[in-house]
Amino acid sequence: MIEDEARERILSAAEELYYRKGFAAVGMDELRAASGVSLRRLYALFPSKPDIITAVLQRRHEEWESTLAAAVEAAGDSSRERLLAVYRYLENWFCSDGFRGCAFINAFGELGGTSPEVARIVREHKASFQQHMAALAEESGGTPALAAQLSILAEGAQSTAAISADPQVAAQARAAAEVLIDAALGRS
Repeated sequence: MIEDEARERILSAAEELYYRKGFAAVGMDELRAASGVSLRRLYALFPSKPDIITAVLQRRHEEWESTLAAAVEAAGDSSRERLLAVYRYLENWFCSDGFRGCAFINAFGELGGTSPEVARIVREHKASFQQHMAALAEESGGTPALAAQLSILAEGAQSTAAISADPQVAAQARAAAEVLIDAALGRS
């Protein structure tokens, strides 16, 4: 097995296990078994569990950014629809099998108080989302305040959907976003 393939198998298994069971609950032996990579190879690629967690979160960040950007682009040229596409994206995610909330919020809840690196990664991820929302709001003629409100709404929807197991939270958030957008842009 080549190094890239082994790395991919480890990260895929780690991402699935951490998301389903939690970061602290998954040991290296369970990860070895799930990935099919020897413990020796696993430690050669990732000398410690924090190294794997960091790599998993970076991978999730890249996936989130690319899939969210694709959803926004698919919404077309209407800046209002591009903003609302974020909430349609959330609804699709909330309806997916095995949805267990935001991996970054989960990681911060479990490890943010004891791992400065995890806290940093989570903060950077959330700041990146806020910047993305700020760019979309500016494109629509909205203010930074609108972007902040829409970001908070999306973040709250993620937490609420995870706790309630109700994907309709995204539709409710989208309806609230429509009100905010229309009020901010002087539409009725």
